[in-house]
Amino acid sequence: MSDVDKALVLLKKIYSQPAIALKSKNPFEMLVATILSAQCTDKRVNGVTKSLFKKYKTVKDFAQSDVRELERDIHSTGFYRNKARHINSSAQRILKDFDGRVPRKMAELLTLPGVARKTANVVLYNAFGKNEGIAVDTHVARVSQRLGLTKNFEPVKIEIDLMRVLKQKEWGLFSLRLIQHGRQTCAARNPQCLSCILQKICPSKKIFFPNG
Repeated sequence: MSDVDKALVLLKKIYSQPAIALKSKNPFEMLVATILSAQCTDKRVNGVTKSLFKKYKTVKDFAQSDVRELERDIHSTGFYRNKARHINSSAQRILKDFDGRVPRKMAELLTLPGVARKTANVVLYNAFGKNEGIAVDTHVARVSQRLGLTKNFEPVKIEIDLMRVLKQKEWGLFSLRLIQHGRQTCAARNPQCLSCILQKICPSKKIFFPNG
């Protein structure tokens, strides 16, 4: 059994049913929440969207929103000007080009303003259950690097490396599991290597705990 297969088995034991932390009720809400999550915590995004999704209930509501007002509504998520413009423009594009429905294909999602592969992957898997790629955030990048699954630092290159060693059916869940593991155990600073379920197969343990 390869190290990646061993990692899968072990991660499944502790994160059997991983779920995205962002809260949404439909694909467009998932898209908005994911756009807002850039450089922002999921907890803060959920706090903002709790009232945001009551004020703007449909794609049309966001498309017709006043961008300055939308900026104020999402201000606390950071980079609010770009995010407000992207959300408003994406809503308009979805109404015009996709009959008001969030597209279900990677190539189509990537035509929306502010949507790159990470956002598209999050929406495709968590809103539609589709594995077209692997969402690579800071946790996925860090943990996969420490496990020796990639030597790259660019998200797209990391995604390619992970797609090569994982079966497609595992892509979405693997990303969610690495995110949870990165938050709970494999932190950027002071990773809990000695209590980590992956310590026996992780080459980075010797870096943090050379005598452990």
